[in-house]
Amino acid sequence: MRKRTVTVNDKMQKGYRYALTAGTGRGFDPEFKPQLTPAEMLKLGIFGGKYMTDCRKEFPKSWFTHAKLAPAKKDPELNYFGVDASNPLSEWKRKGWIFEDDPRGWFQWYCRYYMGRRLPDEDKRQIGRWKAIRRHIRQVEINCERGDVFCRPRQRQALLHWAYDSRNI
Repeated sequence: MRKRTVTVNDKMQKGYRYALTAGTGRGFDPEFKPQLTPAEMLKLGIFGGKYMTDCRKEFPKSWFTHAKLAPAKKDPELNYFGVDASNPLSEWKRKGWIFEDDPRGWFQWYCRYYMGRRLPDEDKRQIGRWKAIRRHIRQVEINCERGDVFCRPRQRQALLHWAYDSRNI
């Protein structure tokens, strides 16, 4: 694959540059097996439709063809499960989850990783965070009847935010 450089100019980053060194959707760490692509997540409805509204130029247009995006402020009804399952960015920062390369957090990291950006130390950290979210799958399995997608909707929505297809639990 020919290395390509992406330059980002949006509300949160000006002049940020990164290289795509892996093929889109390929070359993932063997421990990282997301069940949904970024495009699928956006189509299902995540983060109240507010996550990607000012940075579309960075990603393929096809990701936004059927994306559920809020025109103004966050709208939890746009989420697949119709509930708010997000902490504000200020909380993410307080907990030390936000790093300079991805000021929007895990999903921004995942979108860029999916596109082919590789940052070994950050990739390891974010994949570790992704793996830790699996504990919520077990909680849904223990407390809900299989196929009852209305059981624990906040937990299911949170799992969806992390590329786990919680509709199938």
